[in-house]
Amino acid sequence: MWESGEDSPDRLTALVVNIQHFSTHDGPGIRSTVFLKGCSLSCKWCCNPESLSPKPELACNQERCIGGEQCGYCSAACPEGAILVTSNNVAVDRERCNGCGKCAEVCPPRALKMFGRRMTVTEVLAAVERDQTFYGESGGGLTLSGGECLLQPGFARALLAEARKRGLHTAIETAGNVPWNFMAMVLPQVDVMLHDFKLSDPGAHRDWTGADNRRILENYRRAYEGFPEVRFVARIPLIRGVNDDVAHVRAVMDFIRPYPNVAELELLPFHNFGAGKYELIGRCWDMGDAGTPHGETVARLRALVQTELGYRAAAS
Repeated sequence: MWESGEDSPDRLTALVVNIQHFSTHDGPGIRSTVFLKGCSLSCKWCCNPESLSPKPELACNQERCIGGEQCGYCSAACPEGAILVTSNNVAVDRERCNGCGKCAEVCPPRALKMFGRRMTVTEVLAAVERDQTFYGESGGGLTLSGGECLLQPGFARALLAEARKRGLHTAIETAGNVPWNFMAMVLPQVDVMLHDFKLSDPGAHRDWTGADNRRILENYRRAYEGFPEVRFVARIPLIRGVNDDVAHVRAVMDFIRPYPNVAELELLPFHNFGAGKYELIGRCWDMGDAGTPHGETVARLRALVQTELGYRAAAS
């Protein structure tokens, strides 16, 4: 866990990557999605690489940098000597950077930016409640995402509980790879849980995400059975050549079929919109242009789901 402070809205904090307003794909209605930092998986296709590490990270956008001849404030402000200045741009020594953010604070063109800042429950809700009018009209609310939001369970529970006190609908997005007690701690404050089924085979799951799926599947079973009042939305991120096959989709359908509180199965075709973020934080994007499933494949799998699960099926 990477949260700190006492268990109160004004003191309990977590590392927040971003608060995205007017989200329409993270639960019902118009929502504000709060992305927490840190993940227990390392999916090769991840579209939010800035949320993987549990520590603050410096992003460097070379297209905005005006170079050392005109600026150089970042290098002067860095206590670790991690900013290397040239006449045209700067480079970040990732091994020396400690994530303090002092360089970003003095960067005039905002070429440097920190991903991850510590916020209290009260601060997060203040940002979320600005859009409260839209929640009521659309049936929306607050969604907690990541990274893996359940890795900061004390903060997640406190945030969602306080949101409910204020009349907000609550949802979480999770990949399920957490200790069961983390999930059990948060679910009493959740209206909807959106959760991923990435691959069915444990070995393939480990190869593509860094961990097998045994704990994930057991957590989902316990959640379905122990929290019948929660509405569960199963999701399959469809990656071409990885899991866009009938066998995987059937395995997921067989898994969720006995549980009436699993209300939907969403198919989410992969996109590479997050590829550009990797360079910003000094990571490598390994998927290239691969991964986007063919339209015919998506249509065939959607038809399969809708035929076999009926009203419980959805396609996004």
